[in-house]
Amino acid sequence: MDRQAPKKIKAAKKWTPRPLTLILLGLIAWLWFRPPATVSDENHAAPPWAVTLPGGQALTSDELKGKVVLVNFWATWCPYCRKEKPVIDSFWKDHRDKGFEVISISVDDTPEKIAAWMQDKDYAFMAAPTNASMAAAFGNVTSVPTSFIVDAEGRIRHKIAGQVHYPRLEKLVVPLLAEAKQP
Repeated sequence: MDRQAPKKIKAAKKWTPRPLTLILLGLIAWLWFRPPATVSDENHAAPPWAVTLPGGQALTSDELKGKVVLVNFWATWCPYCRKEKPVIDSFWKDHRDKGFEVISISVDDTPEKIAAWMQDKDYAFMAAPTNASMAAAFGNVTSVPTSFIVDAEGRIRHKIAGQVHYPRLEKLVVPLLAEAKQP
C-alpha cells in the first residue's frame, strides 16, 4: 500500500471547496457575464445634439425625429459593451424598418478606430465619437455601457445604466414604436 495515500487524501480534502465558496464563485461568475442593469424612466426633451460619423458626415438629432432611437454610450475596451453589441445589432436589424435607429457613441475612441472596429465586427448601425453636444444632451456619461431610448418626438424616455438585452429592448422600444405610428 502506498504510504503517501493518507497524505494525498488529506491534501484533497483540504482543497475541496465548501458549498458557500461554490455559491459565491457562481454569483461572481454570473455578475461578470451578465451584470445587472438599472432602467430609469425619464420623460424630458433631449437638447439638440450633433456628431460627426467616422466617414465625415454630420448627424443631428433633428435628422432622427420621427424615429425611436437608442443612443448607446460604449468603448471598444469594455467587455459588457462588446457583449451587448450583437444584441443591439440584431434588434436594430429586426426593427429598423419599423422606425428604430441606433447611434452608438464611443466615449474615448478616434473616428478611425471606431470605423475599423465596426467594420471588423460587421455592424452597420451608426457609430461616432462623443463630443460636447452629446455631453450636454445626455449628461457626462462616465460609466459604460449606458444607453438612452429617445422617442419619436425627441424625448428621452428611458436610461439603461448597464448592458442591454433583447427582451429589455423589446419591453422598452416596441411600445414606443407602436406609439409613434398612431396618428
